[in-house]
Amino acid sequence: MDPSQVKIPPMKDMTVDNITENVHLINSQCADPRLKYVLERLVTHLHDFARETRLSTKEWMAGLQFLTEVGQICTDVRQEFILLSDILGLSILVDSIDHPKPAGSTEGTVLGPFHTHEAEELPHGDSMSHDPNGEPLLVVCTLKDTAGNPISDVKIDIWETDSTGHYDVQYPDHEGPDGRCIMRSDAEGIFWFNAITPVPYPIPHDGPVGKLLKRLHRHPYRPSHMHFMFEKEGYDHLITALYLRNDPYETSDAVFGVKDSLVVEIGKADARIAAKYGVKEGHALLTYDFVLVSDEQTSALRDQNSRDALDKLGRKVKIVNGLPIPDLD
Repeated sequence: MDPSQVKIPPMKDMTVDNITENVHLINSQCADPRLKYVLERLVTHLHDFARETRLSTKEWMAGLQFLTEVGQICTDVRQEFILLSDILGLSILVDSIDHPKPAGSTEGTVLGPFHTHEAEELPHGDSMSHDPNGEPLLVVCTLKDTAGNPISDVKIDIWETDSTGHYDVQYPDHEGPDGRCIMRSDAEGIFWFNAITPVPYPIPHDGPVGKLLKRLHRHPYRPSHMHFMFEKEGYDHLITALYLRNDPYETSDAVFGVKDSLVVEIGKADARIAAKYGVKEGHALLTYDFVLVSDEQTSALRDQNSRDALDKLGRKVKIVNGLPIPDLD
């Protein structure tokens, strides 16, 4: 931007105490009220962090080097920054804020770094896994709205690891999707498919995030789970997962994704289920009733939650395009 076209308010002589005020001052010309507010709060908290911890130059440089290494290891199939966000609990926090759920609806959880857009759409009853060593699993689910009505033609992204705890894209000779698929709910809101029983696995820990976990004396493991993502116009986008009860990492998930309402048990197909879905009696069975929330419900709840949260902080706000900004009127 041409400096002659910008009128910068005069800054004060820089000190530890007034540097934050000066940064706010020079950023105050931003025309986007949301961006201006976000940067104002980001700078405030970053500067307060440095002052409260008495951050040393050596520590600051170590932090910059760490973030540089996080960026350098990122690829199309490995997003180390998502891992970093996950292990700091930020991913699950942002999802919970941006996609609040009324009582009785399905809660969201972390996307994780291994979702792809190459999954094939499969018909009901097909198998999304070609792993001969996994325990075969029948999955039968329903999709309803908060009033109990079935929702048809929802696009459902589903993905899981193989029996060794690896996603398809983690293999160097990966040639196509496996352990993942796209389905559509039928007229009764039902979708069903064959998979393998999920197993626990470690997130990639050979990079900077793994080194940080080691320094923190934390393990890198995630409990056994299967990912689901739901999309349909008029409904809030839902990213979630189902976790197996009594998994050894159920209460120590490295990325904080487990919620009580998403913990399930693997059952066994009875004679009726076996006959209906073409499996043997006693076959491993996973069932779940998903409940989606409308865009209108989510928007109203998110706006109210924003007002309530910021009111507790003593900040008067108004909602613009679904996001809070300071109310200066």
